[in-house]
Amino acid sequence: MPSKVIIIDYGSQVTQLIARRVREAGVYSEIHSCVTSAAQVAAMQPQALILSGGPASVGEADAPALDPGFLNLGVPVLGICYGMQLLARHLGGELAQSLTREYGPAELALTAPCALWEGVESPTRVWMSHGDRVLTPPPGFAVTGRTPTLDVAAMADEQRRIYAVQFHPEVHHSVDGERMLQNFLFKVAGIAPDWTMSSFVTRCVADMAAQVGDRHVVCGLSGGIDSTVVAVLLHRAIGKRLHCIFVDNGLLREGEGQEVADCLTEHFDLNLNVVQAQERFLSRLKGVEDPEQKRKIIGHTFIEIFDEEAGKLPQVDFLAQGTLYPDVIESVSHKGPSAVIKSHHNVGGLPETMQLKLIEPLRELFKDEVRKVAVELGLPESVVWRHPFPGPGLAIRVLGEVSPERLHILRQADKIVLEELRASGWYRKVWQGFAVLLPLRTVGVMGDGRTYEHVVALRVVDSVDAMTADWARLPPELVARISGRIINEVKGVNRVVYDVSSKPPSTIEWE
Repeated sequence: MPSKVIIIDYGSQVTQLIARRVREAGVYSEIHSCVTSAAQVAAMQPQALILSGGPASVGEADAPALDPGFLNLGVPVLGICYGMQLLARHLGGELAQSLTREYGPAELALTAPCALWEGVESPTRVWMSHGDRVLTPPPGFAVTGRTPTLDVAAMADEQRRIYAVQFHPEVHHSVDGERMLQNFLFKVAGIAPDWTMSSFVTRCVADMAAQVGDRHVVCGLSGGIDSTVVAVLLHRAIGKRLHCIFVDNGLLREGEGQEVADCLTEHFDLNLNVVQAQERFLSRLKGVEDPEQKRKIIGHTFIEIFDEEAGKLPQVDFLAQGTLYPDVIESVSHKGPSAVIKSHHNVGGLPETMQLKLIEPLRELFKDEVRKVAVELGLPESVVWRHPFPGPGLAIRVLGEVSPERLHILRQADKIVLEELRASGWYRKVWQGFAVLLPLRTVGVMGDGRTYEHVVALRVVDSVDAMTADWARLPPELVARISGRIINEVKGVNRVVYDVSSKPPSTIEWE
């Protein structure tokens, strides 16, 4: 097993960024809920512990608490924001609630030598997001950093290897945050950077082989990179006891069903069963407009089909899925008191009556890490760089009721978007690009006559892991060409708009 850092999640929406920064440094990390006990963490044998930020105030009666045993594990501890306040409160420091929440950039002056500061010049720009502050550090702690508004912006007890910062080094707005985290990992904890995708593949294949034993596995295969990587990993682990099922749910893009089937049979020696289930999905979605209800209907129907297909096979006990960490973060709060954003069809949409046990080897990986695994496995570029496509398919890009007619309009528009992105060279430059059919009509003029037709929105974003994203600044002439083609070539559309919102506060998908 590689070296391991445990991150205790107190509910920050950017806790996953801590995990990303640690992994980017070549160190394996896991996030666990703040209700995880010190004894449970000790059993994980970590080399270091990081306490995340969170939305609560330390003084509140129901605020997440610090397990004092965390400080007796014999490993270095780093507290970030709320984590710093917890350390101060537990160890005898003095805190106060700020009159206003401090959010945004701040100049951090380094006021005392500290292992975290090696290679960092003073002052340095950091990112703040907090409501409480430390007035006096606990006994044994030195104040190592100040800002114009905080006398204690960082503190350390280097003898006990306990460090704390009020700002967020994990976000890119903190200019030297990455170096600070690496100093904690390498200078303080003495960890070796041994987390690689090659080691992940080796360990993952061995773990799945042991978990499955001599039984069979059904894999829900969409043709996207996530489920394809899962299938190839499982194929290495158990060979022909893997049974891949590609469900054409009637919610795919133009020609996608045949394209996926052809690609999978051409490149991979897999047991592949293509199930035509368009009518079942569309009939159940008829009249449904609520996006959460759509996701749950689709998730339940997928599992129903997988259960049916598994019943035709011998000894099938497992369902493999390409669930990623962002899916889990947005769907459930099981890792801490962070807010649920939306249910993903393969996480929050799963029925309690499901008969199969889940295998989700990518559940703790981010999309860019999955792409690295895909390269390690030798997958073709067409799979590695395929834009993410949501499990519920076009159902969550047809806003409002899903019908064959509205799906047809969206397919034609989406096809044009992808054609133009590829032709212009922008397909590989952006994270994701697609069309959305809005649930409204607008007045237009075509051929000197009045029209009252549909509106299509273009959504093209830049991202690294889908946890945050910004709208892509496409060349105006490319946007104009896409818009012109959609209006002229897609019957029933007379207006195209461009989505210029980032995530957060928006999400990448509209539903």
